[in-house]
Amino acid sequence: MSKPTVAVIFGSRSTEHDVSIVTAIASIIRPLELSGKYSVVPVYIDKKGQWFSDPKLKDISLYTSGSIDTFLDKQKPISLRIGVGMEIVLRNGLKQRSIKVDIVFPATHGTHGEDGELMGMLEMANVAYVGCDLPSSVISMDKSLAKIIAQAAGIPTSRFVWFYARDFKTNLELVLEMIKPLKYPLFVKPVHLGSSIAISRVNNESDLINAIEVAAHYDDKVIVEEAVTNLIEVTVPIIGNDDPRPALVEQPMVKGEDFFDFDSKYMHGGKKGKSAKRGAQGYSKLPAPLPKKLYEKSEQTALEVYKAIGCKGIARVDLLIDSKTNKVYFNEVNTLPGSLYAHNFREAGISNVKLVEELVNLALERRTGKQKLTTSFSTSYLKQY
Repeated sequence: MSKPTVAVIFGSRSTEHDVSIVTAIASIIRPLELSGKYSVVPVYIDKKGQWFSDPKLKDISLYTSGSIDTFLDKQKPISLRIGVGMEIVLRNGLKQRSIKVDIVFPATHGTHGEDGELMGMLEMANVAYVGCDLPSSVISMDKSLAKIIAQAAGIPTSRFVWFYARDFKTNLELVLEMIKPLKYPLFVKPVHLGSSIAISRVNNESDLINAIEVAAHYDDKVIVEEAVTNLIEVTVPIIGNDDPRPALVEQPMVKGEDFFDFDSKYMHGGKKGKSAKRGAQGYSKLPAPLPKKLYEKSEQTALEVYKAIGCKGIARVDLLIDSKTNKVYFNEVNTLPGSLYAHNFREAGISNVKLVEELVNLALERRTGKQKLTTSFSTSYLKQY
C-alpha cells in the first residue's frame, strides 16, 4: 500500500518568506519523513510568486548558501491541476508527469498564504489541508477584525482604533482625532502582517505619525492600540478541531516596557535565565511562572478566542496580562505559529513527529466532516430560460 502524499507548501510573496522556509523544512518536512508514514513533496513559492517542486528543495543549505536563485533558474515552474483533488504537474521539455496530492501542509506565513488566500484555493481543489480554514484565517490575519470578534464574544481587549492607510494620507487630522481618546503609550501595527514586522511603540504624537507612516508602508490598514500596564505577555499554542486543547502557557523573555519584536522572536538575541528554554522564537519561560488561577484563566481565554474565531488544526493565541489587576486581554491570533511552536508542544508531551502526525489526522478528520455536508440543491430554476 502506497504512502499518502503530503505536499508542504512554503515561501511565497511575503515579508515572512524566510521564516516560512525554516518552518517548512525543520518543523514539518523532517518530522513527516521521520515518521515513515508519508511521501513528502516540497512545493516552494519564490518571492516572485512562481511555484517549484524538486526533492532538493528539502535541503536548507540550498537557501542558506544563497544558491537558491541559481538552482531555480534551471528549473521549470510547476502547474497545479485542481478539481476533485489536487495534482502537481511537473514538466521536462515536452514530457510531463503528475503527482496526486492527498494532504497539503501549508507553511506559508503571512500574506498570500496564512491570510486565507491559499486556503481558498485548497477548498476549491477539494483537498485535505492542515490548519485553519479560509474564514478563520482571514479573521485572524486582520488584527482589528479578530479583536472585534473577540469583543463580541465577551473577551476583553485593550482599547484600539483602526483605519485605512489612505485615510492617514488624505485626512491626517481625522485619523489623529480618532486616536486622541487613547492613552499613551500606544502600539502601532500593520493590520495584516505577522512576526511583529513594522510594529512600533510610541509615547507622543510626533512618534505616532512616524510609526503610522512605517506601518502604512507595509499594509493598507493600520491599528493603534493602548498598551496594557504592568504587562506580562504570554502566548498559548492550541491544537484541535471541535475539541481543542492548549499546550503550555509560555512567557516570552522581554521586559514589560519592551515588546516581542522580530529580532527577539527570530534572531535569538535575548538573554537567557535559569528558567528559560530556547524555542523557535528565542528564549521563553516555559511554562509561564503565573499563579495557578491566572495560568488557568490564560488557558481558558485562549481557548475561548480559538473557538470564537473558528480556528481548526493549530493556532497560537497571544495574550496580555495586567499583573496588578490580573485581567487577561486578547492580543492576536497566529494561525501558523513559527516552527509550529514545536518546542512548546514537545515540553507538553507531544514530540515533533507526533505533532505533525496529529495535524495531518485533524486535516483528514475535518475534510471527512465537510464531505458529509450537502453542497448542492436541485431546482427547476434553469427551466424558465
